[in-house]
Amino acid sequence: MLKLPDYVRQLMVKFQKNGFQIYVVGGAVRDLLLGQTPPAGGENWDFATNAKPEEILNLLPDSYYNNKYGTVTIPISKSLLLEVTTFRKEANYKDKRHPEIIEWADTLEDDLSRRDFTINSIAFDGREIVDPYHGQEDLKNKLIRAVGDPDKRFSEDALRLMRAIRFSSQLGFLIEDKTRQSIQKNAKLISRISWERIRDELLKIIASAHPAEGILFMRTAGLLAMILPELDICFTIPQKSPKRHHIYDVGTHLVMALKNCPSADVITRLAALLHDIGKAETFRRDESTALITFYNHEVVGTKLVEKIADRLRLSNLQKKKLVTLVKYHQFTVTELQTDKAIRRFIRNTGKEYIQDMLDLRFADRVGSGARPTSWRFELFKKRLAEVQKEPFKISDLKIDGNDIMKILQLKPGPNVGEILKNIFNDVEEGRIKNERKPLLDRLSSLARDRDKR
Repeated sequence: MLKLPDYVRQLMVKFQKNGFQIYVVGGAVRDLLLGQTPPAGGENWDFATNAKPEEILNLLPDSYYNNKYGTVTIPISKSLLLEVTTFRKEANYKDKRHPEIIEWADTLEDDLSRRDFTINSIAFDGREIVDPYHGQEDLKNKLIRAVGDPDKRFSEDALRLMRAIRFSSQLGFLIEDKTRQSIQKNAKLISRISWERIRDELLKIIASAHPAEGILFMRTAGLLAMILPELDICFTIPQKSPKRHHIYDVGTHLVMALKNCPSADVITRLAALLHDIGKAETFRRDESTALITFYNHEVVGTKLVEKIADRLRLSNLQKKKLVTLVKYHQFTVTELQTDKAIRRFIRNTGKEYIQDMLDLRFADRVGSGARPTSWRFELFKKRLAEVQKEPFKISDLKIDGNDIMKILQLKPGPNVGEILKNIFNDVEEGRIKNERKPLLDRLSSLARDRDKR
């Protein structure tokens, strides 16, 4: 028998003791059957019942109901809410997302028939599993299969086109043939879905265990051309060329970079997928030498990802990170770099994104067919750590404007900032150490020189 948390089991027992049917349905049952523990939190547990909303409100006075879908919210604690929905039938999905006609259903089987995929259409009442669409068999065979007619399921809710790929990417499952063919057939319906919903599914695919496979499936299904056309066109842009290390076209390189990105951060992964999208516009081939170039592709790519971030309704912080990683991903790695050059890299990238940028470079290398690292790259990472111990912005100096005003007897004003800047430049160039005594000695020397004049 599947093991349920105490708060779930206690809720179900209360319904059953009062003569109602209640079942755990959807993702929680799927995860339990796969031997996984559903994440903590009420949003990960869905329940279906034959009790009408008014009956649930009478049974649980603290519950509340303010929607047309038959979903009653039940507070378990201050931080834990569970949702129980009356068996229902749905029809007339004019916006390809939400039903306009909702009716209470008589049986659990009627309720399960409206759900998206067989692996999400399994119910459990605490004792027995109800599986009219053979979802357990599909779990065993690792298949994503639509419930009933896939064309009807995707026509009802076009976001299911993305959800099928997302479940495939998360679970490592294949998509059953008729369901896959239906996704390709109905791909254009995705245009009826809001960008916020598309973004959520896309980021879940990118964050999944098999993100590269998910993006490639989106391409073959025709979804990528509608959601990320800037990426889709990259699969037509070659890179193999004399004096070039790439072995893939640009699109395949980007997918391979995503596949090999060591970061679990979804925006860093997204940057790995998009970092070279400027190459489609900057592609040039010298007919005499066959040499391919992509001059300033990072500049073009930066503009493109700004538009993509806005289209996907990314947050300001997510957009800033994505744009920064794409803009500066072409950073130089050489044993000849000065500390000043290293500090410039740190300033451009931002301390908070340094590891993300290194992860992006790793992904870029492996996604190009190169070795994961090199002695120059390892030296660069070592230098980064060393240089960060030294000051690289004025506020890191061991003196401040108060010291300058006191020793040089100055009032607040631009002269104080200019002196700080000059001293900072001397520290950055190694002409003086960032230690308080030598810096104060420098100020005293400036004061004496001024007095002599």
